[in-house]
Amino acid sequence: MNFIINLKEKKINFFKKSNVFYFFFIIITFLLDRTTKLIIINNFSEQAYYVNKFINLDLIWNNGIGFGLLSFNNPLFYNSITFLIGIIIIFLIYVSFTSLYQDRLACSIIIGGAIGNIYDRLTYKAVPDFIDIHYENFHWFVFNVADIFITLGIIILLINGYFKKN
Repeated sequence: MNFIINLKEKKINFFKKSNVFYFFFIIITFLLDRTTKLIIINNFSEQAYYVNKFINLDLIWNNGIGFGLLSFNNPLFYNSITFLIGIIIIFLIYVSFTSLYQDRLACSIIIGGAIGNIYDRLTYKAVPDFIDIHYENFHWFVFNVADIFITLGIIILLINGYFKKN
């Protein structure tokens, strides 16, 4: 019974005016991601662009999850992963707007990045990754701006969680 009462209380918090600020962060994160991807897709699809000795801009299409993990050419697997990501985004939206304010910004950044990547999965059937960080012949995974926001949000949540326990 307490669980149902807690859900009702959290549902009320979801519709607070203060949540508009966090919704704004979701939109800004999504738009920054979309803008950078469109610039890269429209200008750098043929060859890598040398930025400096540690960074290249090199468009690759990722049909896996973060950093190219679980890349398969199986449509059933791809669609299952996309569906699962959609469910996680919906869950994060609920958590974001019903959690304490310290976690809302981090969740908003994660959601904005995740929506950017799922948009690409639904539109292009792959996610454009283009930031190639390397040192000489060692290359890190190629990623995009949405991946940066998702990673940053997770780090913030982990730090918040660590300090809440201590």
